[in-house]
This record gives sequence, C-alpha cells and structure tokens, in this order.
Amino acid sequence: MPAYAFVTLDITDPEKLAAYRERAGDALAKHGGKVLQASPEPTVLEGDIAAPQIAVVLEFDTREGAVDWRADPDLVETHALRTSAGRTSITLL
Repeated sequence: MPAYAFVTLDITDPEKLAAYRERAGDALAKHGGKVLQASPEPTVLEGDIAAPQIAVVLEFDTREGAVDWRADPDLVETHALRTSAGRTSITLL
C-alpha cells in the first residue's frame, strides 16, 4: 500500500537546497519514493500557522520504504544538505 510524506521547507541557504535537489531524486528512488507534488507557494486553508516557503508531497511504495529512506546511513550527507538549507519537517501520513 502506498505511503505519503508531507515535507515543509523554509529555506535560508538556496545553494544547499540546490545541491540537495541534485541528489534527492536518486535518494528517493532507492527506497521506492518519488515527488508526487511540490509547491513553491503553498496556501494555508485553515489554522493559525504560517505557510512554509515550499511544501512537498512524497509517495513511497510502502511505509517501510519511507522510514528506510530517512534512516538510510548512505543518505546521511544527502539529508544533511536538506536540513542545513533551512528549517524542514517531514511528516509520514
């Protein structure tokens, strides 16, 4: 059964984000993941929270694939590029 992850990013270092994007597709594919939707202008429809600069929905073949993607020791440097690019969060749905 597919699993989805909701990613938010507020970028402070665009160069690091660009470096992350160069690696992100292969890192996701390694664990059965892909970008389903990305928006540089997300809109909050309800609630008293600020919209992130970027919002992304990832799709994985399985929930385990999503967990393994984030925990993969071979991807530590790749994830570090994303987290050092600004404030990020990943929520597995």
